[in-house]
Amino acid sequence: MPSVPGQAIPPTGGNQKTGPASSGQRPRAHRSSSAPSPFLFSARTIDEPVLSHQAELFYLQKQIQTQTPMVVVLEDGEHIEGCIEWYDRYSLKVRGRQKSLIYKAAIKYMFKFAENGQ
Repeated sequence: MPSVPGQAIPPTGGNQKTGPASSGQRPRAHRSSSAPSPFLFSARTIDEPVLSHQAELFYLQKQIQTQTPMVVVLEDGEHIEGCIEWYDRYSLKVRGRQKSLIYKAAIKYMFKFAENGQ
């Protein structure tokens, strides 16, 4: 068989079939495309709802922008009054009579200073 430029030359040896079927192998089946496992940031747990996390971030950001006076009640009953200055995954920085760095795990609840009739 004459060679044509740009065309592959079949192997010599007569009238042989080429491909996986000729060698006794079955064609490869495509791997099933399973969904990749979700990537979790180190600070987020699996059971933490994403929507509540986003709501928390939105609420904190709004209070920072408006400099709303807040009261943070800790698990031990202590009240800290001031404006939220900064936050991250684990803590809040509150500026009041003094600046305080508070772990989120130590917060029981918080509310706006004027909401409680004060």
